[in-house]
Amino acid sequence: MSTPATSHPDRAALSGLLAGVGFVGGVAGAMALADLPFPRPGADPAQIRKYFTQDAGRPARLSAAGQALSAAALVRFTASVAKLAGPASRHSLALRAAAVAGGGLAAASLATSAVTHTMLTLLKEDEDDRAATLARRAFVAGGPVHGVGFGVLTGVLALAGLRAGELPRPVAITGLASAALSVLSPLYFVWEPAGWLIPAGRFSGLLVSGIAGVRLARGAG
Repeated sequence: MSTPATSHPDRAALSGLLAGVGFVGGVAGAMALADLPFPRPGADPAQIRKYFTQDAGRPARLSAAGQALSAAALVRFTASVAKLAGPASRHSLALRAAAVAGGGLAAASLATSAVTHTMLTLLKEDEDDRAATLARRAFVAGGPVHGVGFGVLTGVLALAGLRAGELPRPVAITGLASAALSVLSPLYFVWEPAGWLIPAGRFSGLLVSGIAGVRLARGAG
């Protein structure tokens, strides 16, 4: 097994845990506050508007805040994953580039979803068509597009963590499986039942990121 690439604790890697806490906290809080169920993709436009504007939009805004916090944390965690890829070499440079590209896409798409969720809370009663358009945009950005970026980031984390001896093999394997699920999530556009790939890849990836963030912050190798 190779020498760990991170010889000193990376406290900023706790952002991997924060990304999960922010997202899950926002979703759970919104579910607790909302009186209506979250509208599925393709739901009736009026139903979509009513969900996002209920209770002055507070449930949706809480969810948006969680997404924004998670997106910001992912920006910092991407730097930790890139660092984990190790010293300059052909393979390490490729992993670093993939981490930056994947993490950047994951953070940008989730931030876009957060902003769009907030825009949905400002809709008026005669804007049902706009509600459907914005909801679709939020789903695409925060679902499949985010999944691809987050999947790439999680895959690099798993590969680099396993190679450097920073992650236990079961955690790394879980990360690789999660990455595959996330990267395949755009299959939803051609086969709707593939929608389960989105939450499966997201939540398993957040679990791996949280574990990895804690281990890297402690300097566990």
